[in-house]
Amino acid sequence: MREEFLASLLTVNKELSRDEPEVAANIGLQLEHMGLTTWSISVRRRIRDALSQLEPSNVIQTGAGIGHLSAWLLDHFESSKGIENFQMIEEGNRFAVILTRLKERYSSVSSSIVVGTPTLLAGELNAWNISKSGDPPMLPSADAIIVDTTLPKLAGDISAMLPILTKNGVLLTVEPTPPVGERDDGDPEVVGFNTWMELIRTSNETHYIAFVPLFGGSIVAWFSKN
Repeated sequence: MREEFLASLLTVNKELSRDEPEVAANIGLQLEHMGLTTWSISVRRRIRDALSQLEPSNVIQTGAGIGHLSAWLLDHFESSKGIENFQMIEEGNRFAVILTRLKERYSSVSSSIVVGTPTLLAGELNAWNISKSGDPPMLPSADAIIVDTTLPKLAGDISAMLPILTKNGVLLTVEPTPPVGERDDGDPEVVGFNTWMELIRTSNETHYIAFVPLFGGSIVAWFSKN
């Protein structure tokens, strides 16, 4: 039953190691030195577990950063079968060199790096779907999409990426923390959180949505009802 799919997908895969891969651990140290944030190890591990059970052919990760979660996934894809393209999307060129080195480290995995924002790339993809001229700006469809961005952009990026999911594809993100303290209605985080809540309400009509609380955050997953 489709409505029961996410519950089974988002469970622990006890066959996989619970330890952080060496390359990912080294990137974690880089993150600390650079003062960057990352999802908790529980979240990263469970996303890896979910993809191991989904066995996707094409995967898109937005907000790849310097590749902390990417390293977890590449480490898994290196020892699994079926992956055709793991596409890492990062907004600017700042981390492109680091991601390129990560891609070369896992050269046995078919992967690609795209620089751009998900909303703009999705718009360019819509235009490409009409013309079919040249190469698409990003993967035209994906069996798994992971969205990682700031609260003001989160709902917009998810809305842009949901149409790219295949029929049995899953989109994953982490539930944002509500803004605290006295904020103006026009505060970007307040607007972003209100947009997030509206996204949950409207997308619930077309997708099954699951919330999985873990240490350090809750994973949110979308799966089409049709």
